[in-house]
Amino acid sequence: MRTIMLAVFAIIFYCNAFSQALPLRDQSRMIDEILAERINTLLPSLMEKNNIDMWVLISREYNEDPVLKTMLPSTWLSARRRTILVFYRSPDKKIWEKMAIARYNVGETIKAAWDMQRFPDQWDQLVSIIRERNPQKIGINLSDEFAHADGMVQTEYKALMEKLPANLRSKVVSAENLAVAWLETRTAREMQIYPMLVQATHAIIEEGFSEKVITPGITTTDDLVWWFREKIRRMGFDTWFHPSVSVQRSDTLSFEHLRSFSNRPKDEVIRTGDLLHVDIGISYLRLNTDIQQHAYVLQPGEREVPEAIQKAFTKANRLQDILTSQFKTGKTGNQILADALKQAKSEGIEAVIYTHPLGYHGHAAGPTIGLWDQQGGVPGSGDYPLYENTAYSIELNAASDIPAWKKSIRIMLEEDGYFDQRGFRYIGERQKEIFTIPRKQAHLSRGE
Repeated sequence: MRTIMLAVFAIIFYCNAFSQALPLRDQSRMIDEILAERINTLLPSLMEKNNIDMWVLISREYNEDPVLKTMLPSTWLSARRRTILVFYRSPDKKIWEKMAIARYNVGETIKAAWDMQRFPDQWDQLVSIIRERNPQKIGINLSDEFAHADGMVQTEYKALMEKLPANLRSKVVSAENLAVAWLETRTAREMQIYPMLVQATHAIIEEGFSEKVITPGITTTDDLVWWFREKIRRMGFDTWFHPSVSVQRSDTLSFEHLRSFSNRPKDEVIRTGDLLHVDIGISYLRLNTDIQQHAYVLQPGEREVPEAIQKAFTKANRLQDILTSQFKTGKTGNQILADALKQAKSEGIEAVIYTHPLGYHGHAAGPTIGLWDQQGGVPGSGDYPLYENTAYSIELNAASDIPAWKKSIRIMLEEDGYFDQRGFRYIGERQKEIFTIPRKQAHLSRGE
């Protein structure tokens, strides 16, 4: 029966992917089922791989560790009071334990393990559990390189270390790699869902970049930004960042990264002849998308995107291929970046690559493959290796001269992809042709 219900939910979601999200109750059920599978099946193997036999996560309400927050049940919108989670694995004894040193169960998967009669002090219960199991390594979330894995605040760290006896204190280690692995690894079930999120994001862009929404000479970039924001909300999704819409056109302004990313003009009126760019991402079932695409507003008499602009777009597609061909298990983000930029240069492509992991967060944990202002590599997160079963936002831009405009433009693309033992693949289709506004109507002619 459960399998049938899951199939029904998947079908409902697929049918509604372009209209609305599942009801909240069904979303909750799916989130909790996926979480249980991750904790019961994925987490023990990640702890074994990272040689940590006990993982302790501690957070207080409204100041949640980013990792602990992903482990809360769907109906918990925050931690409660002080929430302590303990995961323990002992392959020799064939033990796998999931405990909450809290007043109540943390969902159905993690049961409360605080005997308040015996240990009125929550910390004493935690120390007792650790002492009884005597782990070789006690992992806590401390990290210099990944904010996602640095969730134990100073107050909790200080209290923990004061309570632990010296023989246990010496076993405390950073769980950085385990925390990143938990966040970045996607399960088969999650990858059944992800394509639908990407399709929904593509559908939102396609509608927004059309004559249904844009009237040249009237619609502004801010009008379009807020249309995207409202559309996402009406469909029952959320977004992890405010969308942006920018314009490149035949004028005297040259492309400048800082202007494009943070200082773009607001409320520009969209005109014919404009090359539009959008950056949006949706959040759904605790997963995130991050996509950038382009549209061109046809001028009177035009029926196609100008050839030079379409060629520029094709060049950016080629840069995507160059980058993703460098995805190999074990290569670091910095190695992938350097090799991709070297190949792009050999092909005459003026490239900037700033690709990042994707999953529980939009800018997620895992190997950073360049930042727009750090094309020589990113110390720390860029030195992290590529692992299988991980998702990425393939984000980059390529410059091209447009003779008619007497300047260079940048085609800025971002599409979501997945890497596993078979290699890299896009989670959904990627944009290969620029949208036209209005759309080309093949069934209509101009009397020619």
